[in-house]
Amino acid sequence: MARESESGFPIEPVYGPEALTGRDPEEALGEPGTYPYTRGVHPSMYTGRPWTMRQYAGFGTAAESNARYRRLIEHGTTGLSVAFDLPTQMGYDSDAPLAHGEVGKVGVAIDSVEDMRTLLAGIPLDRVSTSMTINAPAALLLLLYQLVGEEQGVAARNLTGTIQNDVLKEYIARGTYIFPPGPSLRLVADVFKYCGAEIPRWNTISISGYHMAEAGASPAQEIAFTLADGIEYVRTALAAGMAVDDFAPRLSFFFVSRTTLLEEAAKFRAARRIWARVMREEFGALDPRSQMLRFHTQTAGVQLTAQQPEVNLVRVAVQGLAAVLGGTQSLHTNAFDEAIALPTDKSARLALRTQQVLAHETDVAATVDPLAGSYAVESLTDAVEAAALDLMRRVEDLGGAVAAIEQGFQKEEIERNAYRIAQETDAGDRVVVGLNRFRLEEEEPYEPLRVDPAIEERQRDRLAKLRAARDRTAVSAALSALKKAAESEAGAANVLYPMKDALAARATLGEVCDALRDVWGTYVPANTF
Repeated sequence: MARESESGFPIEPVYGPEALTGRDPEEALGEPGTYPYTRGVHPSMYTGRPWTMRQYAGFGTAAESNARYRRLIEHGTTGLSVAFDLPTQMGYDSDAPLAHGEVGKVGVAIDSVEDMRTLLAGIPLDRVSTSMTINAPAALLLLLYQLVGEEQGVAARNLTGTIQNDVLKEYIARGTYIFPPGPSLRLVADVFKYCGAEIPRWNTISISGYHMAEAGASPAQEIAFTLADGIEYVRTALAAGMAVDDFAPRLSFFFVSRTTLLEEAAKFRAARRIWARVMREEFGALDPRSQMLRFHTQTAGVQLTAQQPEVNLVRVAVQGLAAVLGGTQSLHTNAFDEAIALPTDKSARLALRTQQVLAHETDVAATVDPLAGSYAVESLTDAVEAAALDLMRRVEDLGGAVAAIEQGFQKEEIERNAYRIAQETDAGDRVVVGLNRFRLEEEEPYEPLRVDPAIEERQRDRLAKLRAARDRTAVSAALSALKKAAESEAGAANVLYPMKDALAARATLGEVCDALRDVWGTYVPANTF
């Protein structure tokens, strides 16, 4: 009897040559580094150098996070990945009433250029690539990063990294949106233009399926809805007057990696193939870099358990292996204790060591796309691709990603799959080691990392001192200029230039977002009562 995949199609007990009947290997696979990039976006992949090893970190104050970053770099991390607290993600200062109780909890609090300066102190921004998981206020965090780089003497053209900047998936899966879709997409297009002119090596967006997967999306749903969002961003940039090959090479993606190793590797290979064809056939992209789906991967936080947390070390190793076999460009491996609390220094180091073992003690990096030609994997790649394309067609039939979001399509599909997973887990049909099988009568004690509740008060004090010391007239004038730019039609003025002036004058993140709220309003879902 065939086992069902995470995406809902059967996985056969045995695969043979008949599984690949009727397919042209040259057309479906090509060579590594060539269209359609099924086998990877670079000819040599990891045989030349390993993937970028990122560790996602950020908690409490900027000073505490800075200390964690510097330790990670000492232990061999080659790229930083910054987590921001909820008020920062929602565009509120730490002293805003809505921020109470959330400051520094799920990431670092960044209220102004002074916090960003502290966060990055002693980190050479011309040699370290930084990824920032921020969406609605992504432009602000990028500009704060640029301002600190300039203070360090690093030219903007030498800064490298990624901002997530993917607001569409916020409407689908996470909810940390600020503005309605129209102004949000305008801001995305302004970021594309700004980086093209000012920060050319920066990845302007990380189109994310990770959070959809964490909300319950299947592998096929994850890549279908992510690529549909990507198509919407491309159309937005084209409508703003940009040429596809001017911005598409800087697009990047962000996916989850689960413990279902074969299907996950197949998912990554299918996603590359779909995106290459969409970019070449639908948008006429000629630059090979525009056709390449480059992506970061994070292991599946939703699959971590608070029960027997050390078992998560095994899960993360398998998930990391799946990402490597699937050809990821960078990888974050979760710490084993993240289902309980923020990771400790020791658990974060162990997560990094997991990647280092994969890179240096196994042979998976010795050859490009080691699973290529496997009857099972090639068949699974085709099956994931077919399922994803069917979902993408349904999104198009509804009018595209934004129209489908407004009709609740993606959210409803993901919630239906999440409910199925929950039912199977509760019934014991889906085995989760330590949770519904192989349980212990009594769990061993574990002492998690705790965030100091006094952080919020300290951030409030910092804000009060900043507001007292800055030039109020300059801040007011800069915010007025930002509003004027935001009031213009999309494409007439790029809001990032006056936004940078306001942040340089020490306007706070919340003040800048409030200025834009005054012009653009805030998004309220149609089903909110």
